[in-house]
Amino acid sequence: MCPGCGTMHQVTVEGQGRPRWEWNGDADAPTFSPSVLVTWPDPDAPGANLATCHSFVRDGRIQFLGDCTHALAGQTVDLPDFYPAQKGANP
Repeated sequence: MCPGCGTMHQVTVEGQGRPRWEWNGDADAPTFSPSVLVTWPDPDAPGANLATCHSFVRDGRIQFLGDCTHALAGQTVDLPDFYPAQKGANP
């Protein structure tokens, strides 16, 4: 879960599909390369405007780049813990 925009970002590190990122193999302090860029229509600015979340994930920290359209632009924060939903678990 991205603490900047409040949505999940997926990076593919295995398989044949593209795009695919390099990963250092460390689940506790991951590094992904290249940067992660996610854009979507901005509901607060209809038209051609896109919301943007652009970051590097290095050693378990997210470095949000200056082109992000959320409040964490230009900041570096710890990667939050990820607890995937389990089948049959209550939310």
